[in-house]
Amino acid sequence: MSTSEAGRLLQRVLDQQGFDKGVFVRRVAARHAELGFGHMGIRPEKFSRWSAGARPERRAELAMADLLDVDIDHVETLGWPDWLGMAVSDDRALLASPWTPDGSVRALKALQRLGGPAAMERRGFLITSGALAATLAGLGAAAPAEGIPVSRRRPRINGSTVELIEKRLDHLRQLDDQVGSGQAYRLARAELDFITDTLGSASYTTATGRRLHSAAAEASRICGWVAFDSGDPATAERYYLAALRTAASADDPVAEANTLSFWAMARYSDNDTTHALGIVEEALRAARKTGSPRMIAMLHARAARAHAKAGDQRASRFAEGAAFEAYHDAGPLQDEPACMYWVTLAEFHNWAASNALDLADPARALTHHKALAALRGSGPDAHAYPRSTALHLARKADAQLANGDVDAAAHTAGKAVQAISGVGSVRGSDALGDLRHKFSRYDKVPAVRDFLHDSAFAGA
Repeated sequence: MSTSEAGRLLQRVLDQQGFDKGVFVRRVAARHAELGFGHMGIRPEKFSRWSAGARPERRAELAMADLLDVDIDHVETLGWPDWLGMAVSDDRALLASPWTPDGSVRALKALQRLGGPAAMERRGFLITSGALAATLAGLGAAAPAEGIPVSRRRPRINGSTVELIEKRLDHLRQLDDQVGSGQAYRLARAELDFITDTLGSASYTTATGRRLHSAAAEASRICGWVAFDSGDPATAERYYLAALRTAASADDPVAEANTLSFWAMARYSDNDTTHALGIVEEALRAARKTGSPRMIAMLHARAARAHAKAGDQRASRFAEGAAFEAYHDAGPLQDEPACMYWVTLAEFHNWAASNALDLADPARALTHHKALAALRGSGPDAHAYPRSTALHLARKADAQLANGDVDAAAHTAGKAVQAISGVGSVRGSDALGDLRHKFSRYDKVPAVRDFLHDSAFAGA
């Protein structure tokens, strides 16, 4: 836990409570006395130390928790300053709800207060390490959903209704591929709100209830993904947390493993490779229950990406090999979970190329890009997957530039600009922005000038 995170957590508490620093310390001191702990100093330096990450003296911490209405068990379990997240109302339900179907619905309803990337709400910090550990530990102890008896107050939901919801989610995943997260977020939120309301108001059998929870988990996972692709990983993590709770209520290892895979991606993209690898390990435990070679292969690829980000070439190559080996056992897509539709051999070469580039081996990266080009028939289609195509081309251009082929790199980068045109994706725009910066030293080269002009016009 970094000191800046402690300060941000405290600031969120102050914002919610309407306190300034001085008032907060005085309130804690007053509660300290009310609890029979005696006098507590109120010098300004005390709050500064807390903000810098120093844990309060034991009785001061208990007084603070009592003032903020945080249970002592959470103080003990999460530790300082992680437990402060329990004092923020919109995170409390996500972090403290029981691992039961009712707790899952409570967590989903808490998400309805999130503005998300559509409102440009930047929460500013990720789920704390203590809360992340508690979430992963809770997966194994979750209670699965049971049926809700029919009553006059509750409409009956049957399996055909859930099938329609599942098809809509399948279409939403593919729509996001084509238009990007900027357009898909509102639709994903509408789907999640509808499923959440249905879970809380309808009656259904146990089997139907678990399918509804699975659908809610996937809708929340999609919301998390589009938040991440919109440049808001902190909001994404809150959706992933709720998705995991709901997947556990559904007793659905596919939804668990898939959600964890995207959470791991968010972590290693933020250079938190330690937690990313821990998440992948938990995801693999769930994936092995699914019987999906593509799921297992994809998770080994996530591990390889995390190791590459950490600069560990040996571990990355080992995980990369495990990914290709697992994929070798994959059958037809129709035999796999619906959410695995995008996992192809071309994707594994794409990941391997990115690993090589992160590990300062552009020549090996280009070898994988050549293999990807040879698999064009089974790889990402530029029309169906414009964002993926643009990211692949941007990484290829990066590798070509690192390998000294400036003209080829500029030509490839120009194709990336064309592919991303009209697609809302902060990740895609950031990738092209990084290329613009790298190309700026070659602005005398005609092909580079063309790329810089075109990418500036495209808003990259």
